[in-house]
Amino acid sequence: MGVSVSYVVGCEGLAMSRLPGDGVEAVHETCQVAPGAHWNRYLKGSGALELTPETWRLVQTDVSCRGYTDAQLDDYQGLSRKRFLWRPPLRMRIRARFSHGRDELRGTAGFGFWNDPFLMTGWRPPALPRAVWFFFASPPSDMVLDSAVPGHGWKAMVLDALRLPFIVSLPLLPVVAMLMNVRVLRRWIWPPFQRAVRGSESLLDVDMRTWHTYEINWMPASTSFSIDGRVVLDGVPAPTGPLGFVVWLDNQYAVITPWGRLGYGLLKIVGRQWLEIGEIHIEPLQVVSGASVDKLAVSRRH
Repeated sequence: MGVSVSYVVGCEGLAMSRLPGDGVEAVHETCQVAPGAHWNRYLKGSGALELTPETWRLVQTDVSCRGYTDAQLDDYQGLSRKRFLWRPPLRMRIRARFSHGRDELRGTAGFGFWNDPFLMTGWRPPALPRAVWFFFASPPSDMVLDSAVPGHGWKAMVLDALRLPFIVSLPLLPVVAMLMNVRVLRRWIWPPFQRAVRGSESLLDVDMRTWHTYEINWMPASTSFSIDGRVVLDGVPAPTGPLGFVVWLDNQYAVITPWGRLGYGLLKIVGRQWLEIGEIHIEPLQVVSGASVDKLAVSRRH
């Protein structure tokens, strides 16, 4: 495995910010060969990684609800959070499809960046979650970030619960949860807490079974999400880094609502379901003056 450097014409005042030997490389994967040294595999239960001539496929088959199953690729196992690789400004682009639509897929799945707060890939101090990603959860999951958006489904989402305004408000949450059970009060009480965690989300009205190109532009002040070039969530707050990249498919569900419902469990999955990846591109960016600049793309060559 080596490093190749290529120049391409850029625009919108952006340029690559990392050079060979200057830390993390940009990632340009066409998924035509096995995942290289950049990637960690995390396969639990019946979770598997299948390689096709042109794609990587994360697979689950006949999953029991008695054990956790996960098929995952990430780039942060073995790292402390302060050494996670990615921070704004950057652009992520991934081409993906699923075996099932949003009404049939089971568990959780997605791709993007987070801080792995729940000790899933090794010991780190527990933390509140921080994420910028495309995220799917099936019923009975009910994870409410925006009280106007259902707690499950296929979403574009940002969240930063490690901010000081939210941390200092934690002692108030039991009282807030009780008051939030009065529906007429929800629209008045929850928005300040949603702003404190910089939480924003949008349901995605796309067929998950067909190929789409998903893109995140994660800038220092704001974040935008697009699918096939169409913006689906724009101008939302940006979590701070560093975060790690993850793409996964598992069998868990969670219930976390502002009005105090909490729950967690594992789902039985009959048959086979998968998440298939055709390309992954992650490009660190730097805002510079001028309307058009060159971008220095550092590509991994196998």
